[in-house]
Amino acid sequence: MPMTRTQKKELIEVTSAKLSKAGIALVVHNNGLTVAQVSELRRKLREVGAEFKVAKNRLVKIAAKDTSLELVSDLLKGPTAIATSADPVSVAKNLVDFAKTNEKLVIVGGAFGAQKLDVKAIEAFAKLPSLDELRAKIVGILQTPATRIAGVLQAPAGQIARVVSAHASKE
Repeated sequence: MPMTRTQKKELIEVTSAKLSKAGIALVVHNNGLTVAQVSELRRKLREVGAEFKVAKNRLVKIAAKDTSLELVSDLLKGPTAIATSADPVSVAKNLVDFAKTNEKLVIVGGAFGAQKLDVKAIEAFAKLPSLDELRAKIVGILQTPATRIAGVLQAPAGQIARVVSAHASKE
């Protein structure tokens, strides 16, 4: 059953709002993926706060006006799906990993803010540490100076004690 004008208008509004909020939008071709494979991919992406939506290209092009995805509207050809997320690294990692095991999922490109991404840039995002890994590194970095400061503060007192001890042993 075809969509009514009202349904199309609602879909365009919802899609435009999602694209405006997304930090990254990636375009993939999903020709030949089974329902089970798409469901598995959606589940993996949902776990990291991303969304995967099979796109009606013409409607997405309309919805993409004045959003970051407008940069890549030329990629919206054929059986297309769009993955959106606030966290660019996790969505890229999951899509790249899934594409390695499922040759029918082809990453075409995407947009990150006002920058157009090609496949190599998306693969580079996938190699970056995740947000949680970065947070753990920052916490480690913040804790390290405290121990170093304590060591530095204790060092002069130790040096003074050694100098006094050396003078005392001479006399």
